[in-house]
Amino acid sequence: MAEKKKVKDLMTQDPITAELPGNRVEVINKMIEHQLTGMPVVKEGELKGLITRIDFFKNPGEDQLALIYRKDQPILSQDDEVTEAARIFTENETHYIPISDGSGSCVGILTSADMLPYIVDKDIKTPIGEVLGRTCVPLYEKTPIKVALQTMSLTGIYAFPVVDGKTVLTGIITDRDLFDMSEIDGQIKKSDLGLEEDEDSWSWQGVKNVMKLYYEESMIDLPNLCVEDAMVEEPMTVYDQTSVSKAAEIMMKNDFGQLPVVDEMDNLEAMLYELDLVETLI
Repeated sequence: MAEKKKVKDLMTQDPITAELPGNRVEVINKMIEHQLTGMPVVKEGELKGLITRIDFFKNPGEDQLALIYRKDQPILSQDDEVTEAARIFTENETHYIPISDGSGSCVGILTSADMLPYIVDKDIKTPIGEVLGRTCVPLYEKTPIKVALQTMSLTGIYAFPVVDGKTVLTGIITDRDLFDMSEIDGQIKKSDLGLEEDEDSWSWQGVKNVMKLYYEESMIDLPNLCVEDAMVEEPMTVYDQTSVSKAAEIMMKNDFGQLPVVDEMDNLEAMLYELDLVETLI
C-alpha cells in the first residue's frame, strides 16, 4: 500500500512564474520558451494566482496579465495532503494548482499529470467503468476541422474520439492536432508576438500551441480538410474493466491526458480523462 503523501512530494519545485505587472506577449514568450501551458502568477515574490493557455483563449482581446490571470485560483500549501489536492482538482475542473509555503511565497506547482504516479503506486483495482463521469463527444471523421475547432471552443473539451459512419472508433483529435494543421496568415510577423526575426529559440509550432486567440481573431486560418486528415489514427484504448492504476500507468508512460474506452468489439463507450482518475483519491 502506498503511503500517504503530501503535496510537496509530488509538486514541481521552484516553478517558472509569470510576473505582475506583465503583458500577454511576455507571458506567451515564457510559455513557449519553457514549453508550458500554465504557470503561477506572482508579484514581488507573492503568489497571486494562475495563468494558463485557456485563459488567453477566453480573453483574446486583453493584453495586460492583470486582466487575464485567474485571481480566484485555489492555492494549496506544500504540507497539504495529496487527497486535498485531488479534491481541489476535481471540484474546480482544473489541471493546475499553485503551491505556497504558507507565508505567501510560491514554492511549487502541482498538475493533474503529477498525480498519476501516486495513483499507480496505490494500485487501485477499481475498474475505470465505475469512475467515468465526464462528457464524451465523438466527432465524425468527415467533420471539417474548422467545425472541430469551433466545437472545442463551445464545449470547453479539447480532445475528442473520432468515429466513422458506422460509429467505429478510428482516431482521436486534440486542439494541438488542429494547430499542427494551421496556416499562418502572411500579415502575422514574429514582431507581432514580440519575437526577433532571428530568434531561433522560438518556434512557430510553439506559438500555435499557445496562441489559439489568433484563430479567434481570424489571424490564423485552417485549411479545408477533415478531421481524419489531422487525427491520430488507431489510438491506444482501454476497457471499462481496466483498473484505475493501470489506466494511470498508460497515461503516465505515454503522456496522455485521456484515453478512449471501448467494449470487446472495439465500439466506443466513453472517454477517460486524467481528472476521472484523480477523483478516485478523494
